[in-house]
Amino acid sequence: MQFIDICLNIAQSLLPQDCLLCGVHSARLQICPDCRHDLPFHHGSACPVCGNPSPQAEICGNCLKHPPHFDATCAAFIYAFPLDALLRALKYQGRLPIAELAGTCLAHRAAGRLRPDLVIPMPLHPQRLRERGFNQASEIARVVARHIGVPLSMDAVLRVRATEPQAGLPLERRGKNIRNAFACIQDMTQKRIAIVDDVMTSGASLNELARTLKSAGAAHVECWVAARTLLD
Repeated sequence: MQFIDICLNIAQSLLPQDCLLCGVHSARLQICPDCRHDLPFHHGSACPVCGNPSPQAEICGNCLKHPPHFDATCAAFIYAFPLDALLRALKYQGRLPIAELAGTCLAHRAAGRLRPDLVIPMPLHPQRLRERGFNQASEIARVVARHIGVPLSMDAVLRVRATEPQAGLPLERRGKNIRNAFACIQDMTQKRIAIVDDVMTSGASLNELARTLKSAGAAHVECWVAARTLLD
């Protein structure tokens, strides 16, 4: 069975529903058969560290020149139509069933990787969490942790600075914006950590969170994201 079919079959709901994309009745599937073939799964040759395109899946020049604090990236999708519309609907409209689909596909994309000791979602600052009412990364992480049978920690890392939204900043400013934004309040000595987030663009937030976890003793940190924006 193809990877896409495995993901979508496991992401079934017990009750009949409509397709998350087009609204057509899709029985027990979250995505109808026509829309599922349009999902941009991340199948291309990519750098194992940052997830950007790389010939023969070799470590890219940028990661060789400027090694990030995280050790690897696993992405279920490319951040492109129509998946980008789904993730925006999750984040800004609170369509939580999308987290089930994204988390299930991400868990299966990560199948075969060495299991982490802990899954940690990208934290939101308390002010932002109050405004939005939920953390989309946490909702995806719940699903991932459930599928792979690994503990999920919602409070091991805190977002201690209310930074500007990364999406509204030029790529070159994102690293400075997120610097020292996190604090780890648990001992991570020798732990393998999977950070879960909805979208990875520049990777600045994930890199800073990985730096924080490494400072707390983590031995290995991976970025597991629902979607990766492919950068030139």
